[in-house]
Amino acid sequence: MKLVEQLVAGSQTEELIWLNGYIAGLLAGKNGSEQQLPAIQPKPSISKITIAFGTETGNSKKLASSFAARAKKAGINTKLVDLNQYRLNDLQKEEYFISIVSTHGDGEPPAAAKKFYDHIHNNGFKLEKLNYGVLALGDSSYPLFCKAGEEIDLQLRKMGAHRLVPLQKCDTDYETDAESWFEGVLHHLSNSSSNSAPAVEAIVPKKSTGKKIYTGTVLASINLNDQGSNKETFHIEIEAGDVDYLPGDSLGIVPENPRHKVEAIINLLETDAEKKYSFRNEEYSLFDLLKKKLEIVYLPERVVNAYAKLVNQDIPATRIGLLDLLKIYPLKNWDQLEQLVSILEPITPRLYSISSSPEAHSGEVHITVAKDKFTVNEELKFGLCSNYLSGFEVGQQVQFYIHKNLQFRLPADDKDVIMIGPGTGIAPFRSFIAHRDSTGAAGKNWLFFGDQHFVTDFLYQTEIQSWIDTGSLSKIDLAFSRDQEQKVYVQHKMQKNGRQLYEWLENGASLYVCGAKEPMSIDVENTLVKIVQEHGNKKPEEAIGFIHHLRNEGRYLKDVY
Repeated sequence: MKLVEQLVAGSQTEELIWLNGYIAGLLAGKNGSEQQLPAIQPKPSISKITIAFGTETGNSKKLASSFAARAKKAGINTKLVDLNQYRLNDLQKEEYFISIVSTHGDGEPPAAAKKFYDHIHNNGFKLEKLNYGVLALGDSSYPLFCKAGEEIDLQLRKMGAHRLVPLQKCDTDYETDAESWFEGVLHHLSNSSSNSAPAVEAIVPKKSTGKKIYTGTVLASINLNDQGSNKETFHIEIEAGDVDYLPGDSLGIVPENPRHKVEAIINLLETDAEKKYSFRNEEYSLFDLLKKKLEIVYLPERVVNAYAKLVNQDIPATRIGLLDLLKIYPLKNWDQLEQLVSILEPITPRLYSISSSPEAHSGEVHITVAKDKFTVNEELKFGLCSNYLSGFEVGQQVQFYIHKNLQFRLPADDKDVIMIGPGTGIAPFRSFIAHRDSTGAAGKNWLFFGDQHFVTDFLYQTEIQSWIDTGSLSKIDLAFSRDQEQKVYVQHKMQKNGRQLYEWLENGASLYVCGAKEPMSIDVENTLVKIVQEHGNKKPEEAIGFIHHLRNEGRYLKDVY
């Protein structure tokens, strides 16, 4: 019963539905002596396909695994491969190649697909024997929706490859569209008789309903840094009774632009703030557009270039806001205002690692936000979203969505966990420890945390002390970089505890890293290689292989930014 309860607690809705059907099938097989045999499916004319995925959060891998299982069930010999491990020279040997790729950053492929992406763009070979299909995952809230998948599809066509089915772009609620698309792939494979068969139209899926948007109430907003700190880090609690998430997921939020900037732009344009404009097939007042929908604080270079064409000016590439752009290069006439609105891009959502647990903080979701500060021309500036979130007041209503991260999940309750999270990288590990504490997980928990100063920057110090006292946190190592003359970081603490860290990994522990991608996560990985090399008595290449093995087993997971 305990195993069943653990399985159910760690499963998502679609996984529970699958389990229900699977168990029902087992029972039917045992009890139904007159069970009808399934209808014999026509044997597909295609004998072998490759399904390759490029993922950051695990969604592409999840779909690829599901597709591979269905293809094998249909009698097709299927190779499933991560694009990060795909042998690039094999591409010219492929006949049927299905690619499932997400889009990240500014229209970029995930890191795992970068080598493949560069390979097809930077080499002059042809793929005239290749039949392919591309499923692109993305988030329609972003301007360059599914851009990486689009570019891979376009480049394969330029290289002479033949489309099996049209490109399918999927939003965050991708399951139905993706399943319908793959039905089209299987239909084509089952009826194909030649390598150059023309693409058939994919089964038209239902219209996407968009991601689920929650409306919550701010319960608390607390600056975790003490007086005298160089930083401001806000712990924000939001009440939302129906919120559905797991430790490791992120909260997505679309920030609003500062009111004073919006009013300054409208005053500069000498126009009516209530005049209606169309945006994504809906009507909004100019004020609401500039406040809640359009990016105006830091314009991407492509928007600046479009504006330069609009006003017929040579504008150098620079980080500039709409207000300054309008001041330096004003519109020629007010008829251009509508064109200006059309070239501005929507505000992109920001993702924050969730720092609460649904078991420990029922009906709530917490995030940990560092207020981003920087200077431009000696003027202090703030990050748009962190500045917006730091201004939250108790009782304020806020809209958000949950971004699932299947690649950053806790292991089984009896497994040990090593967590490395300096600064706001502590966020998901607060969730992990609270969750394991609430569920009574038997596995040990080891936390590496660091920041600038012990006195002012020890985030969640009281909670961490309580977890140590109760045994929920088995071991903690702290690195406060500026409390001594020589800076000390988490990687130095890892090195100091290298033998024990290696022993934990040898005994099956999972290692998680969260925080800044550069240089922190790189320094941590380099240190990890040295630890394995020294305490595992391995050669450099063997130590690297050990790390790759951890990653392949799902025991070395990173959530870095």
